[in-house]
Amino acid sequence: MEIRQRIKNCIDEKGLKQYVVANKAGFSQKQFSAMLTGRRKIYAEDLGPICAALNVSVGEFIKPELAKVG
Repeated sequence: MEIRQRIKNCIDEKGLKQYVVANKAGFSQKQFSAMLTGRRKIYAEDLGPICAALNVSVGEFIKPELAKVG
């Protein structure tokens, strides 16, 4: 599962609205939507603010990806 999908799932599980998370993370609604739909890449430096807005660790989104490397 891609990081963007994990972020969307987390937003849904917490019952939040995407625009609320976008504002808390410092992104415009348009930027954040582009990240979640794949029109814009999610860069490493984007994850910190997104995770802070969702009150989760960065590991929540990247740990499964690291498991595939081995």
